[in-house]
Amino acid sequence: MSDYNGNFVWYDLMSKDPAGAEAFYTKLIGWETETWDGPAEYKMFKAGGTTIGGLMQLPEEAEKAGAPSLWIAYVATSDLDASFEKMKSLGGDAKVPPTDIPTVGKFAIFTDPQGALIAMFQPNGDAPAPASGPGFISWHELLTSDLEAGLKFYEALFGWNKTQAMDMGPEMGTYQMYGRGERTFGGMMRRPPNVPVSCWLYYITVADIRQSLDNVQKLGGQVIHGPQEVPGGDLVAQCMDPQGAMFALHEHAGS
Repeated sequence: MSDYNGNFVWYDLMSKDPAGAEAFYTKLIGWETETWDGPAEYKMFKAGGTTIGGLMQLPEEAEKAGAPSLWIAYVATSDLDASFEKMKSLGGDAKVPPTDIPTVGKFAIFTDPQGALIAMFQPNGDAPAPASGPGFISWHELLTSDLEAGLKFYEALFGWNKTQAMDMGPEMGTYQMYGRGERTFGGMMRRPPNVPVSCWLYYITVADIRQSLDNVQKLGGQVIHGPQEVPGGDLVAQCMDPQGAMFALHEHAGS
């Protein structure tokens, strides 16, 4: 079995309007969808023939509690029950306890001590191998009320380590990149004043970010910020889909 612990392996979109979200992302990103033959209504997103995540109705209880449509990522663990107990001991808050998915594996959903929502997943067998290119998630960004506490939590829970760091000035502070070993998964930073809660933001690779941003607006979404060049020459932008879920786009330099 490969060492998949700590890797991001799956992404779910919980939407108030799954049909509208499906139309938006298939046209914007070029994803294909496939209906999952399971007990609940669920569609899987495919990038270049590779299944990367899924789409489902935002649970009624979450909507009643005021939750928006949102993306949630799953981090792999080889022992979900032990990881779940460790998460609680570190100050995380359980939202969905360890739950079996027949023939697939088990998952749990929680918030970190600063309130950012994320999930863990134990597959039956190997987890999906990381992939890159248009349509794949390239970057995982945590906007948090307490950067140092967030880093310590995820280091202890998933074995992530600091990689590079960038000083963004006195107002924004440090942008801390993290990963496993030499492989970088994304970055963490103090959440800006216009972001009301700690949260995760996921960047989807596109070939032409400016064309994609035009399409975001044509398809009923919003461009919140960008495009902006980041160190290394890549371009990024933050957006909102028509159902209110935040996401981001990423064009690699030279693509």
